[in-house]
Amino acid sequence: MLDFIDVVFDKLDDHWVKIITAAGFMIVGWFFGKRKASKDWEKREFFDRLNVSLNIIRDGKLKLRTLNETRCELLFPNSKAAQAVIDAAKKTTLEDPILPLPEKDYWYYLNAVLNEISEQFATGALREDLGLPVTCDQFVICLTSEVDDNVRMRKVRAMVIRKSLLENLPEERPKLARKGHDTRWKTLCKLAKAFQATPNRFLVIDLCQ
Repeated sequence: MLDFIDVVFDKLDDHWVKIITAAGFMIVGWFFGKRKASKDWEKREFFDRLNVSLNIIRDGKLKLRTLNETRCELLFPNSKAAQAVIDAAKKTTLEDPILPLPEKDYWYYLNAVLNEISEQFATGALREDLGLPVTCDQFVICLTSEVDDNVRMRKVRAMVIRKSLLENLPEERPKLARKGHDTRWKTLCKLAKAFQATPNRFLVIDLCQ
C-alpha cells in the first residue's frame, strides 16, 4: 500500500506543473467567458446565436414568427465558418443589414440554414412525393443582422419570406404588432431591392406543408 502511495506522489510530483497550468487556464477561460457574457447581456448582443425568422404579411399586418434558433457553432459546418458568420454580423450597417460574406461562399452558409429548417417541412416533402394533398410555395432565405435602436437584441437572423411577397411588397407600411417591428419593415424593403441587385446573397427554396 505504501509503495502504491509513493508511486502516486511521484507521478503527481512529475506532473504538478502541468496540472496547475491546466487549472490556471480553466480558471482564466471561465473568468473571461463570464465577463464576455456579462458584456453581451448589457449590450443585448448575441452574435453567436442564429434566429430563423419567418416574415408574414396577412390581412395588412406584419407578423414575425421564429421557426428555429440555435448557436452558430452548431449550425455551420465548422468553427471557422461559424466565426466568419459572427464576424460578418458585427459589420452590418443600418443601410445594409445583409451579412457581408464572400460571394463564393454565400451558398454554403445559406444551405446550412436550409438544412437546419428542412426537418420541419420533411412531412410536406414526403406527402408531395406520395401524391398526397400539400401546399407548396417558394421562399427566400437571407442572412442578416439588423442595426437599429429599436432592435431589442442583435443576433444573426436568417430572414425567411415568400418569394412572391418579397417581390411585391405593399407600397404602404403594413400594420405593426409593436413599434419595434418598424425596423423589420425597413429591413424587408432593403432586402427586396437587394434581391433584384444581388441575388447571389439569397437562396430560393421550395417548402411544402
